[in-house]
Amino acid sequence: MDTKNTKVIAIVGPTAVGKTDLSLSTAKRLNGEIINGDSMQIYKKLSIGTAKIKKEEMQDIPHHLLDFKNPDESFSAAEFQQLVRDKIKEISSRGKQPIIVGGTGLYIQSVLFDYQFSSEGKNNEIRKNLENKAAEHGILSLYNELSMLDPATSHVIHPNNERRVIRALEVYYTTGKTPAEWKENQKVEPLYDHTIIGLTMERSLLYERINARVDNMVAEGLIEEVKELYEAGLRNVQSVQAIGYKELYKYFDDEISLHQAVELLKQNSRRYAKRQLTWFRNKMEIDWFDVTEHPVEKKEKILRFLAGE
Repeated sequence: MDTKNTKVIAIVGPTAVGKTDLSLSTAKRLNGEIINGDSMQIYKKLSIGTAKIKKEEMQDIPHHLLDFKNPDESFSAAEFQQLVRDKIKEISSRGKQPIIVGGTGLYIQSVLFDYQFSSEGKNNEIRKNLENKAAEHGILSLYNELSMLDPATSHVIHPNNERRVIRALEVYYTTGKTPAEWKENQKVEPLYDHTIIGLTMERSLLYERINARVDNMVAEGLIEEVKELYEAGLRNVQSVQAIGYKELYKYFDDEISLHQAVELLKQNSRRYAKRQLTWFRNKMEIDWFDVTEHPVEKKEKILRFLAGE
């Protein structure tokens, strides 16, 4: 099906920059529906730590792809790609404007561009050998192997995330390329008539907002939310590797104090925001808007820009 004439809006940027507020205003102005573009907001029971929008905040605007995976289930960019493309088709068929909102860059890029998740890089025999090696020697031995072969990829994978460590090594041993090199060879042909709005702000203000958001999460019950997952025995699964969860797991494991866990959560959130900005600036063509000052006026400017006024 030809999607070139299907208009899609994406709103991206670092955590805590104000994407949710802008998405609601955009949906109201342009008769839109919102599609989640965050890799962790797909999970049930991960709400406070992922800054998931509450029902009462949605202002009767339809939101899609939130809360549909159980915390013990894995999820991939390839799954996200197909689900979101189906949603775009569905929303557009009803005469509504699809609006993807989130900070997971690869996921959003995979939807908007001709990004192929093909059989390349897959080898059942290699994967089985890696799985046997992990069972015999432990996943840390494979993680150390990945660190030597591909430091860039190992840096963004948790040592206990067995699925991703094995997958990264499978790609390397099958193709002779690191996952990063393999992704670099992907096509960048756009599939939709898309506009990507990027929000940014002065770094010190963004970091203040991140710190305040974490304090608010704690006040709203983040510790209790994570404790429920911890006591349910969820370990070494994709969901609880998320920022906001892995730090508090260290607290529940008596590795660090609660104060240290909260400070580590703030630090990791700030570092993640920096990585998000770097990724978006290097990987996609984005219309950036700095909302450090006069955010109300800037929001109106963005809405006029999107409306073609």
